[in-house]
Amino acid sequence: MAWHAACHAGRAMSHPTLPRLNDPAPEFEARTTHGPRRLEDYAGRWLVLFSHPADFTPVCTSEFVAFARRFDEFQAEECDLLGLSVDSTYAHIAWLRSIRERFGVDVPFPVVEDVSMTIANAYGMVHPGASDTSTVRATFVIDPDGMLRAIVYYPLAVGRSVDEILRLVRALRTAARLRMATPEAWQPGQPVVEPPPETMLAAEAAPPTDGQCVDWYYRTRGV
Repeated sequence: MAWHAACHAGRAMSHPTLPRLNDPAPEFEARTTHGPRRLEDYAGRWLVLFSHPADFTPVCTSEFVAFARRFDEFQAEECDLLGLSVDSTYAHIAWLRSIRERFGVDVPFPVVEDVSMTIANAYGMVHPGASDTSTVRATFVIDPDGMLRAIVYYPLAVGRSVDEILRLVRALRTAARLRMATPEAWQPGQPVVEPPPETMLAAEAAPPTDGQCVDWYYRTRGV
């Protein structure tokens, strides 16, 4: 029994607590393909920080091409992009140049060098059983106050949907601005969901005039 407890304690010590939603994003300072970057450099803007397993790999290349092509749309949402892997800045530069030459796409956002795996470990980007050194496809959406608002993990073999990440940023911004929620597959311009009532009186109140009331717990409002 004591050995079992010690074993679990050892595992807890070797695998630090992963960052959680609505917690401050872990601070970092690192070299990137655009020079030094710190988390506080993005204060006042949304940030999508995403890790990829390795440079010069096919799935990662497809993701970077897609992110680059949608870069202006993220910028329109006051959202910056920041890629990361445990490869060196020199490897990043060579890979991004190859993407430009082979795909005709310039990658306009920085890519972080994390050879020491300091940031990868702080953000829980390296998962036991997936790889000893490669980061999984982790995506973190950080709000203008430096708080983690969304965390999405993909396995190494499955590419992310950049469309969905852009939709997620738009939904998060809308939910924060209106202090409401967004329903399944919400897109800009569609109704949002009213917070559920917390009293009998509120539950029996009339639905909003510009929305729809399916029942007391599901009311929508146009935006």
